Amino acid sequence: MKSRYRMFAGYNAWCNERLYAAAATVSDADYRADRGAFFKSLHGTLNHLLVGDRIWMRRFTGVGPKPPSLDAILYDDFEALRAARRKEDTLITRYIDRLSDADLNGALRYTTVVRPQTIEQPLMPALDHFFNHQTHHRGQAHALLSSIVGNDATPSFDLIIYQRETGVGLTSMV
Repeated sequence: MKSRYRMFAGYNAWCNERLYAAAATVSDADYRADRGAFFKSLHGTLNHLLVGDRIWMRRFTGVGPKPPSLDAILYDDFEALRAARRKEDTLITRYIDRLSDADLNGALRYTTVVRPQTIEQPLMPALDHFFNHQTHHRGQAHALLSSIVGNDATPSFDLIIYQRETGVGLTSMV
């Protein structure tokens, strides 16, 4: 199972690089415009992706910053946000690399953010949610980008493209 999570960590970083490269071509006005998405703008959505990752990484590791809310704007400057995104992706990859089979088969205990309650669950379903959450909100960012720059200028985030480009996940995962 660890190879699957390594693949998802690599895929996550690959997607984020593509997402930020495309977002860098957008005017600041378009980048910050409220387009009716859950986190309003491309800027709000990118910040939320980082917020979510930091919340979960703190749960997984017990260390790291604690965002004040789910819609927090952690970085107002695009390049600072991009640098923080890259750093977080590195931390995610390192965390996954350090996991043992015993860790993966263990449990996670944490407190929720919105309506605080203590949750205990197996680690692997929590990791599944973690990576799925990123995919969900990157999909929202993709739709926002498509509406701004058009479909032809919006990169694909398909997992199979990542697998073909890197070779990761094309062989049997044990």
